[in-house]
Amino acid sequence: MKLLKVKTARFAQVVEKTGKPEVYTLWQKPAQDRHLQSEIKNNRVMTIQKSEAGSEFGIVGFKEKKGASYLIFPKSLKRFENKRIVGINWDLIKTR
Repeated sequence: MKLLKVKTARFAQVVEKTGKPEVYTLWQKPAQDRHLQSEIKNNRVMTIQKSEAGSEFGIVGFKEKKGASYLIFPKSLKRFENKRIVGINWDLIKTR
């Protein structure tokens, strides 16, 4: 059994500190998307991935991966860097 040596944070805690995120859809290559690059530079992007077990987790920053979702937060996620974000609750995400 592989143990993770990464600290975790709850998604609800991240939303409480940084505000409700919006789902961001990639319509072009990330390098050409000026809005996305600006948000990455300001530490406002979170990548949501599926684990092998089927559960979802988030990591701060942009990691281009097939099947990943991207969230853009109103405030910086710098304080949650190097943490695995668990307990993704899609009800806490802003819908237009």
